[in-house]
Formats: sequence, C-alpha cells, structure tokens
Amino acid sequence: MSLVSAIPTAPSHLAIAHFERRLSVETDCSDVAQALASGKQDFVLLHVVGSSETFRRRHVPGALHLPHRQIDAGRMAQWPDGTLFVVYCAGPHCNGADQAALKLARLGRPVKIMIGGLTGWADEGLAFADG
Repeated sequence: MSLVSAIPTAPSHLAIAHFERRLSVETDCSDVAQALASGKQDFVLLHVVGSSETFRRRHVPGALHLPHRQIDAGRMAQWPDGTLFVVYCAGPHCNGADQAALKLARLGRPVKIMIGGLTGWADEGLAFADG
C-alpha cells in the first residue's frame, strides 16, 4: 500500500460535492485566457495587489487594478449587483486574492479566484499587458 492509497477515496457523491464547491469559488488562468480571447468575458477581472507602478509593468490583459485594501461597498457600487468578479494576485505565495475574495463575498458579490495568479499566467505561457 502506498501513501497515495493509504487513505481510501471518498465516495463519488462526496467527491462531486467537494469539486463542485471548489469550482464554484475558483477558476484557472487557461479558462480566463479563453474567455478573454473569445470575447466571452462575463466577469470583471481584478488585479488585487501591488502598486500602480507594478500593475503598469505587468498584469493580465483586461484586468483592472483594485488592491484588496481598497475594496469596500462604496467602491464596488460602480458595478451592478450580480456582477461576477475574478480576482488574482502574484501567485501561490500571495494571499491577496483570498483577502479580496473574502471582502467581495462579505459584500454579497459573486467572486472567484484565478488560481495561480501572475505566476500561473506566466507558467501557462500567456502574454502579459503593460501600461
């Protein structure tokens, strides 16, 4: 028996519930890139960390810079209720996207984290925007 199989797998109904929950709060770089490329962007993409200068140097195309510390009800009022937000940060070593997602959820806003952030975007070989 390996360490992989030492703990039995979950029954299918539990696995389905688990993965549906994860996918309800996460998306990945490839899916975001595909939505942007196809013109089917049905979300607002937020770059939620760093300074304006670092955002100008490198960000995901189509993203708006809104640091998580600036997310509040007043700032979010510029978007209609029900707007889906996709947030990302620097990468797996950063929790800025988690902080932004928590704030948005507390404001009653639909939100998903783009797992991998800038690091994941680079790992996928996807182009960055600047300016």
